[in-house]
This record gives sequence, structure tokens and C-alpha cells, in this order.
Amino acid sequence: MKLRFLAVVFAISVCWMAIQKPLFLLRYSDLAAGCSWGELFGVVWHGLKLDLTVAGYITALPILLTLASVWMQLPERATRLFLNGYFGIVAVATAVIFAVDLELYEHWGFRIDSSLLIYLADPSEAMASVDWWTGIRQTLLCIAWAASMYFSYSRIARLFDSEPLVRRWAAPASLLLLLCAGLDFLAIRGGVGASVANVSKVYFSTNPFLNHAATNPVFSFLSSLGKREDFASEYLFFDESERAERFEAIRGNGPQQQGPAEQVVCKPRPNVVVVIMESFARTLMEADVAGEPVMPHLNRLKREGVWFENFFANSFRTDRGEVAILSGFPAQTKVSIMKMPGKSRNLPSIARSLGQAGYETCFYYGGDLNFTDQSSYMYATGWQRLVWQKDLSFDRPTAKWGYDDEVMCRYFADEVIALSVTGKPFLAGLLTLSSHPPYDVPYRKFEHPMLNATAFTDEQIGRMIDRLKASPAWDNLVIVLVADHGYPYPSTLLYNEPLRHRIPMLWLGGGLCGPREVTAYASQIDLAATLLAQLGIAHDDFDYSKDIFAPAPPRKFAYYAFDDGFGVVDESGAVVFDCVTGQESPNAPSELTDIGRTMLQTTYRDLSRRF
Repeated sequence: MKLRFLAVVFAISVCWMAIQKPLFLLRYSDLAAGCSWGELFGVVWHGLKLDLTVAGYITALPILLTLASVWMQLPERATRLFLNGYFGIVAVATAVIFAVDLELYEHWGFRIDSSLLIYLADPSEAMASVDWWTGIRQTLLCIAWAASMYFSYSRIARLFDSEPLVRRWAAPASLLLLLCAGLDFLAIRGGVGASVANVSKVYFSTNPFLNHAATNPVFSFLSSLGKREDFASEYLFFDESERAERFEAIRGNGPQQQGPAEQVVCKPRPNVVVVIMESFARTLMEADVAGEPVMPHLNRLKREGVWFENFFANSFRTDRGEVAILSGFPAQTKVSIMKMPGKSRNLPSIARSLGQAGYETCFYYGGDLNFTDQSSYMYATGWQRLVWQKDLSFDRPTAKWGYDDEVMCRYFADEVIALSVTGKPFLAGLLTLSSHPPYDVPYRKFEHPMLNATAFTDEQIGRMIDRLKASPAWDNLVIVLVADHGYPYPSTLLYNEPLRHRIPMLWLGGGLCGPREVTAYASQIDLAATLLAQLGIAHDDFDYSKDIFAPAPPRKFAYYAFDDGFGVVDESGAVVFDCVTGQESPNAPSELTDIGRTMLQTTYRDLSRRF
């Protein structure tokens, strides 16, 4: 009886969450009209991942109450009243979120989150934007939904058994209930994989509407509570007019460049490959063990392409590095825009710009792209096809993070060669993963696990490039090899100093004019404008991205952010600034400090206005 109560609570909770999907599709039938039955079914099927999570949260308290009832007599009437009150709160909260979200989507274009609370700060203004019929209709829907949901839960509450078990059965029953609690925790967490429950879990389509339809609005709203901040009020180094004036002097898409940019790409519309290399720091690239280099292949290849000597990462995390590389948007100090689907969806991106120019866009990863909401960000910013662990099946066991780089680099090379014969230009991206803790790779070269894993990935990238070089695809390729962030190697390297953020960027391929070394200072955010300019594609929407090959202005510098601080590096020197203490590097050029302050304040102002 006790287990049946819990099973029914969980099952009915999943049903109430799942039934919202077809109702949402019915409400927006015009947007769903062009979708196949398989896609519509996919909304419900993929949406179950977060429906199970919400059901897990709802069931958590009944599990604790049931566990207590195994050992002690609970007053039946009081317990029943408590459960009815609890389920009443669940029903009302769910109904309000569902009813508001169902109408709000038409105006916002994304599922409800805590940004709604900004407008509720002034209820009279919020209600002024709602016509009376819409208000009445959604209120009636809310009441009907809450009443129906509460009725079902009140019937379930009658199944609760408040009688304790005899002593000999109490311990085994408790163990069984603890197992149930463990399963419930897995539902809440979103499974046993590396990525926990997040909105990106349910994204499955290149059609944003289908991904939105699969999203559980209760999870979307509650998971964003506490995450929203008044970003515009942070890092107020300058008043708004001065900030705007300072940023205008260093922004990427203005002032106008003086003279033509140097051309390093000779083919008019080459195929583009971007390989984001996990944790490939310059200190690792230049490291050796007893005279044996850690990255012999990247060091070999740097002499064959366009090598960027003074290139820096914008952050120390993959999710922020990816956004900097692919969208030209600076990293943040304590938050990640990738984890804010409502904000990241309208970032500019290389994929969107190339897609609008007729390129096919596809991204490959051997792990889980749900991690840190990557798939949500990528689908929203123009990647037409995502291929990751769930789509792949190789005759090889996966490591902790997914298929290792030997498997993925070989597979990716095959995909690039296959794409090249279609005759249509393409952008293909790859994120490596083996050089990430716990460094479990099928390779033994160095005792140090991190150096060994990095050498493994370096070898796979070298083989992949050699394979492409030997194929007909090479003649029309521009390959960008760039790290997602640096690494604290050696261990004495401080995480906020410039050397920690210095990374390799190398362009290769038959689409280039020839090898050369670029000494200008730049960072990941500058890749977008630089690449698009070489292809003759506009990059006016990349406010922060500077064309590295364009003549000055603007000033060439590398900017990065860390936890409550920033660093700026250029040919005049470097500054590291701690925003908590106000301390900066001794003898640092004051103009670099002002550049960093301007970039950080502008980034957070930008965060505040994105919805």
C-alpha cells in the first residue's frame, strides 16, 4: 500500500506534466501545422525527460512522509490534511505557470522563466498589457486545471497508509523506500550521465518551436529562479555616456576600418571547419617531458598555416569559450550566457551568418551536448544539424565524457570529406573531449595523466589533418584549430594571469594563400569578424569582434574574464584587475585597465537587455 501510494503520485504527476505538450501544440496549431506526426510525437517523448524531473520533485516529500510512517503512527486526519494542502500548492502553482506560459509564448517566443518577475514588480502595468478576455480565459483555464489536478491528487492522498509496520518488516521496508528515494533522485537529477537536468535536455530538433513545445514550463520557471540578476547594475565603472563613448573607440564593428584588410584566404567561398580543442593551452603546446614534446603534431602544423602567436582565451570554461569563439561574445565573470537560453538564443553567430550566405552548418561532439545547455545555444544560433553521442554507435566503449578523440577525429574527417563532394559550401564544427579530466584515454606515452591525454588528442588531430590533406576536400578547405580555454600548467601558474589564458589558434587548408605568422594581439571573440571578413560576409552584428587583419583602428588587444575580474593584454603590456579588491597588476598601463572596465561593464549591460 505504501509503495503503491508513491508510485501513483509519481505516475499521475508525470501525466499532468506530459498532457501540457499536446495542449500547447493545439494552442499553437499554426506553428505546428508543417510538422510531421513523428515530430509532434517527439515533443511528448523528449519532453518526458523534464516531466520526470518535475514529478521527482513532487514525489520527494511524500517519500519522506511514507518513510516516517514505517516506524511511527501518524495521525490519519492531520496527515491527510497535510497531504491535501501540499498537493493543493502543487496544483495551483502548476496551473498558474501553465496558464500564463500558454499565453505568454505568443508574445515572448520562448517558454516562461523568472524574467516574468521583472514585470510583476509593477502589477498594474503588467495587467494593463492584458486584455480582459485573455485575462478571463487564462484565469478560467488556471482554475479548471488546478481543480482537476487537485481532485486527482486528493483521491491519491486517500491511499496513504499511516499505520506503522511491525518491527521485523520495518527495516526491509525502509531499505526499499530508500531505493525508491534513490530512483527519485535520479529522476530529479535527469539520469546518471554527466549532464544534470536542464532545458537543453529536451531539445531534439532544428525547429525551435518543437524544442520549446517539449520544454516543461514548470521546470523552466523554477530552475531560473534565483539565477536572474540585475546585470546592468554590476560593474558600474563609468556613467552610461562615458561607457558608450569608450566602447565606441574599441568596438569590433566600428569605427570604420581605414583601408582594405589583408587577405589570407584565397578561395572566394571555401568550406570551413572549426575544431575546438579542449584545454589546449600554449604552455602545454610548448611543454616537453625529457625532451619529448607533448604536442609534436600541432607544433609541426603551425609551420604550414596561418599561426596566431599572441592569441588568448576569453575564459576558463568550455561553455564560455564556445560562445566567445562561435558568437564573438565576451565571457562573463560569474555567470554563463550559454546557460540562459532566453538570452543566448539571439546572439550573433558564425553559423547563422554562414547559414544565411548559403552554407550548410553541422556540429559534432562525442559527448552529451545537453551539458551546460550547449544544444539549446547551438540550435538557436544557426547550427542546422547537431551530431553527438546519442546519434553515434561505434564498436568501442565510451569514456566518461563520451567517445574519445581517436574515434571522433576519424569519423569527423570522413564527414568533412563526404560533405565536400556535395558541391554545397558547409561549416562543420568539432569539439574534442579526451584532454579533459579524468583523462581516460587508450594511450600510454607520459606518466602525467593530463599530459598523456593532451598528447593523445594532439596525435588524433594530426592524423585527422593529414587525412584531410590527402583528400580532394583539402583544396577548398579553411580549417580553424582553436582551444576552448587554457590550462593551469605548470601548477604554479595562477588561473587569472595572462599566460594561463594564452592558447593556440592555427588556420590550415588549401583555401589559404600560404603560411605566415600573425603577431597582433587578439582573443577568441575576434575570430568571428576575422573569418567572416576573409569570406566577404558582413559581420556588423558582432559588436565585440575585431577583424585581426584589418588596419587600426580599432586597437588590437586580448581581453579575458575570470571570477570577478578581468585581464587585458596588448603589445604595451598587460593588466589583471580584481573587481572585489580593486587591485591591479603593478605598473600596468592605465589605458588597458580602462579597456577592461569598458568591456566588462558593456558585457553586463548587454546581458541585461537580452531576452
